[in-house]
Amino acid sequence: MKEQHSKIERFNAFSDGVFGVLITILVLDLRPPESPAFSGLLSRWPTWLSYAVSYWFIAIVWVNHHHLLRCAEMATPRLIWVNFAHLFAASFVPFSTAWIANSRLAPYPVALYAADFVLVNATYIALRWAVANQLRGVDLQMDMARLMKVRASFNSEDRHHSFGWNSSTRLPDGSTTQI
Repeated sequence: MKEQHSKIERFNAFSDGVFGVLITILVLDLRPPESPAFSGLLSRWPTWLSYAVSYWFIAIVWVNHHHLLRCAEMATPRLIWVNFAHLFAASFVPFSTAWIANSRLAPYPVALYAADFVLVNATYIALRWAVANQLRGVDLQMDMARLMKVRASFNSEDRHHSFGWNSSTRLPDGSTTQI
């Protein structure tokens, strides 16, 4: 059992490193304006906007990835290859970000940028399936309960009910997590 845990930890560390590199590559494309005035910053608005959107997108993808892989029992070949596909799709974000910034939001670069977001999300769904295959027998209804809790917090009628609700689920390693 110890060997399985080290495999998943190493797998997670590799993925975390890739996400860290992707965010670093994004920031390397930022250049200060030549003018020392705020107007110089304003003229580079496509660069700053595309950087901010991409940074938060990668951050959200990493957080989801991190929480999903906490449920994985081990790094199976299927999980490893699906994860590589997911990281491959995410690795295009810095390129498409630079292209839309340089083109000042031209239609084709924006279309590629949007397609990359769709590809990242499609590979994340495949990653969820790969993890779910390892969780046979685990109560997957807790995921649905978490989604219902979030929805309830936005519904004004149910708001007073949702904030006091607390539940936990047992992860494959025996630990529990709050939802």
